[in-house]
Amino acid sequence: MASKFINPHDIPTIPGTEGWERMYPYHYQFSKDDPVRAAHESSQLWYYDGLHYPEPHCPFDLIWDEAWFLALSQNNTRTFLVPPALGIDHRIVNGRVYITPIGISDPEEIQRRIPIFMKRAGYYYENWDSLYENWKVKVNKLLDEIKALSFKPLPDMEDESVVFENKGTGSGYYLLTQYDRLIHMGILIWQYHFEFLNLGYAAYVTFINTANMIFPDIPISTLTKMVSGIDVVMYRPDAELIRLAKLGIELGLEGLLLKPMNAADVMTEMEKSAEGKKWLEELEKARYPWFYISTGTGWYHHHISWNDNLNIPFESLRMHIKSLKAGKEVGRPTAKLIAERDRIIEEYRSLIQTEEDREAFEQTLAISQKVFPYVEDHLFYVEHWFHSLFWNKVREVSDILKDADFIKDREDIWYLKRGEIREALWDYVTAWATGVRPRGPSYWPKEIEWRKGVLEKFKEWTPPPALGVPPEVVTEPFSIVLWGVTTSVLKQWLKGVEDAAGKGERTELIGSPGSTGIVVGKARVIKRVEELALLEEGEILVATTTSPSWAPAFSRIGGAVTDVGGAMCHAAIVCREYGLPTVVGTGTGTSFIKTGDLIRIDGDEGTVTILERAA
Repeated sequence: MASKFINPHDIPTIPGTEGWERMYPYHYQFSKDDPVRAAHESSQLWYYDGLHYPEPHCPFDLIWDEAWFLALSQNNTRTFLVPPALGIDHRIVNGRVYITPIGISDPEEIQRRIPIFMKRAGYYYENWDSLYENWKVKVNKLLDEIKALSFKPLPDMEDESVVFENKGTGSGYYLLTQYDRLIHMGILIWQYHFEFLNLGYAAYVTFINTANMIFPDIPISTLTKMVSGIDVVMYRPDAELIRLAKLGIELGLEGLLLKPMNAADVMTEMEKSAEGKKWLEELEKARYPWFYISTGTGWYHHHISWNDNLNIPFESLRMHIKSLKAGKEVGRPTAKLIAERDRIIEEYRSLIQTEEDREAFEQTLAISQKVFPYVEDHLFYVEHWFHSLFWNKVREVSDILKDADFIKDREDIWYLKRGEIREALWDYVTAWATGVRPRGPSYWPKEIEWRKGVLEKFKEWTPPPALGVPPEVVTEPFSIVLWGVTTSVLKQWLKGVEDAAGKGERTELIGSPGSTGIVVGKARVIKRVEELALLEEGEILVATTTSPSWAPAFSRIGGAVTDVGGAMCHAAIVCREYGLPTVVGTGTGTSFIKTGDLIRIDGDEGTVTILERAA
């Protein structure tokens, strides 16, 4: 079996994409310019972050990767001083982000950091509830601020108030500073994002390590059950859909809601009856903020929210109504999850032999259960609600540039880096101020057209799961629990390199246990949210990752398989909360498995077996 992956400096350029590097920040690129940096790049294991990015980046969309690159790393390295871990380094190849955790190998340095971490992290753990309430105040204030931002074309003549109110500033200055504020808010929300997040994961990793020392053979799937049944806002959008589905049946409106009509037409029909108006009132209550849930992960500009396209939640609403009419249970089986959680905890608690072990188990479990809701809640506030608002504010900026002929289409703005948008706006406002034609209309459309062609070629490229030199044993905890990068998974990926070269054939994929249970069923490979409507009863969903907004489909499927993630990734958590057997982090599930294949998934062992290929 191969012992290492391709050196990151040796990846060939895709024909027709020469010069692609100018689409992304210079420091994101593998380079041999600096021998020290080049040696670091060649010696590391870089794994493809398909957990967050299942497709290549438009230049602007890289903003969130840049934001967490900074926020996570500074909190690990400079703020809380996580003892064995520094930051996570990032690079980009053909539009795909590769990352490598930077650890600390010096035992003395780890010991030096421990008391600092204990003091600083301890303050957060001890005051978690009050600090979290304050976090929500900060985040809601930022949400209000971004909603209040507005972008308008520059006027032919300034309003006389500029003169008579002695303002001293012009509309061009205001447009530039508003754009700067928008970008600032995007970076700031991610600073808040990681105020608690690393500590939440660290608490859970500490609990896993403690439990493994007390119970050396305890499965990770058992440990994840000990924090299941959590009460978090991330599942509120689906709960609102279920409430609206039940209300629709109660008011006798299910016939209308089940008609294959678009949402606008259904709402127009609803206005014609008292029952319909009552239902519409409840719909409006649900929409803000709960329909600001993204149709994907929220990391790409095209991951629009339910509020941006009501046809999507209305299709999910139909799924719930059909399930309810068939007498099926919909939503999270919370009571069952909590009962199972409590039973497992008591079972293992009774096996503890010493008081010291008992205290360690109780303490680390209690902290995990306290902090764990944040690990999911932050998703809704940041990656769904804020991102949905943010993308649409950028579209307002795009409208200005489109009207000025800098770009041909509103969606073309994503092919510019955020700094390039600032340059284009400066071109626009200085030309307006001077009364001349800007250069942008003759410059940007040609560049954007070329970049579109490059992105299409990037989409055809299959990114290697990893680059560089794998460690003998993977020990970095976040790589294991979030990205599912384990020693056995790396071996599977290396074997996949041989299979791709025609040296082997597999009938089994190895991933991470996502959610307990074994199920056999036909596979349904889903690449886009619109394809969820194709799911048939009992099929096994196979996707790059899953989104909480897909939850209405969970009442129809038998289980799930994802390409990316570990036991603590959001896809695993969501599926666990809905009681679905799940295997995450298979690496190549969506390309290896075909729709119609009969497969067996084992959510306890983390394996997927192809039992019979589709005809």
